[in-house]
Amino acid sequence: MGHRQVVVIAGGERAPGPTPALTSEAVVIAADSGVDYAHAIGLRVDVAIGDFDSVSPQGLARAEVQGARIERHPEAKDKTDLELALDEAMRLDAGDVVVLGIGGGRLDHLLANLLLMASPKYARCRLTALDGPMRVHVVHAGRPPTELPGEAGELLTLLPVGGAASGITTEGLRYPLRGEPLPPGTTRGVSNVVAVPPASVQLEAGTLLAVFPGQGDANA
Repeated sequence: MGHRQVVVIAGGERAPGPTPALTSEAVVIAADSGVDYAHAIGLRVDVAIGDFDSVSPQGLARAEVQGARIERHPEAKDKTDLELALDEAMRLDAGDVVVLGIGGGRLDHLLANLLLMASPKYARCRLTALDGPMRVHVVHAGRPPTELPGEAGELLTLLPVGGAASGITTEGLRYPLRGEPLPPGTTRGVSNVVAVPPASVQLEAGTLLAVFPGQGDANA
């Protein structure tokens, strides 16, 4: 597990929501128009990365004047700007990574970004995504219980990605799992509810996305 706190700002649309609390040593990495997003929420960019086909010229110039390192990549490339930014976070020994703006208003971007975050190559850090009221935590096997901060009555969905997840044990949820599996394509983990916060989850094999959709208790 790395040590640095890193905020990665994707080039998606800015949705109203909380800005993460940063330590004095936190690093802000902006992917393309994530530079403009960072400036809009009052964050100073340390690294700007991407092909820069959507960032404003003024935003990129401001980041450079303020001391950001600029990493330019060709438009024709095999990785998205967000993947480049997450790879840079790993290079900087990230321990906790918060990603802002993963949706961008496109379903394909949202799905690709969530699957990217669940990649094994990022398993050595704690990854969380914030997009408006939505919060997504990536939970890998073989770790101590992952705390899932949420309020009592808040919806929480557990989704297996990359194959089956097994040996899942939860605490603080209305519908607990006790060493049970969630196979690919199951809906069993959808619309659980936080009963006693903070909830937590641990698993023996596989990877889960723990999704707070940003709604209160509701029927599935």
